[in-house]
Amino acid sequence: AYHKIINQHQFIGSMSGRGNCFDNAPIESFWGVLKNELVYHQDYKARFTAINDIIRYIELYYNQTRIQKGLGYKSPRQVWFDYYRQAA
Repeated sequence: AYHKIINQHQFIGSMSGRGNCFDNAPIESFWGVLKNELVYHQDYKARFTAINDIIRYIELYYNQTRIQKGLGYKSPRQVWFDYYRQAA
């Protein structure tokens, strides 16, 4: 069903097919990082608090500040600043 819908709408699928464990590797890696860097260090009493912390971690730290191997061990924010500094 998944591949049929993808083909009908002329999308490019990111999953290779049934039973390929490597399709989930990037997101599983992300969840591991999130748990190790944030969740396991907290004792959440309320789901609301956990959700807010996770959103802040992703939006303010992971997507902006945390160094990324794929960016040459720079943060996304540093790559952005370097790009616009060169353009000026």
